Amino acid sequence: MAAKPGERKLQILQTIAGMLEQPKGEKITTAALAAKLDISEAALYRHFASKAQMYEGLIEFIEHTVFGLVNKIGAEETSGLKQVESILAMLLGFAQKNRGMTRVLIGDALVNEDERLQQRINQLFDRIETTLKQALRIAATQGDLDAGIDAGAHANVLLCYVIGRWQQFGKSGFTRDPMAQWPQQWAILSCK
Repeated sequence: MAAKPGERKLQILQTIAGMLEQPKGEKITTAALAAKLDISEAALYRHFASKAQMYEGLIEFIEHTVFGLVNKIGAEETSGLKQVESILAMLLGFAQKNRGMTRVLIGDALVNEDERLQQRINQLFDRIETTLKQALRIAATQGDLDAGIDAGAHANVLLCYVIGRWQQFGKSGFTRDPMAQWPQQWAILSCK
């Protein structure tokens, strides 16, 4: 029975994500991927022109999911400070639920791959930082933060915090929970 269009493509991406969830973090080869799927390497290339294109599919999933949730937070929450808190908690929770994607976000999975993949992750980080900066500016106008706060510097520190938590999670073989001590750390990060 033939698979529906796009089904095999999704199966390939899910398999890569599953392979990236392994704590040892070994390099994923097309041979290993094909073996895991019980198909030929040629069959992989019928769905993706290159391995880089497979990783781009994972990055698209990350972007779609993260910014879909960011937009939902922005639409539902009027408090700028609550937006920041919710975005940070969502980013940490995303890593917790998507280990393989965490390895993509921290660049482990992209080592020795096309440099445009890391550039795309960097652009994702820039978009997150811009979103945090906007929410911090809203918080300052609402009186929840000092009006003289440097929103750009604060947003960068918050992004660095998230990336650091992702790094700890990935480099520990997924044993250091990115959400550990979140309430206490948010109290520090929120400048309250």
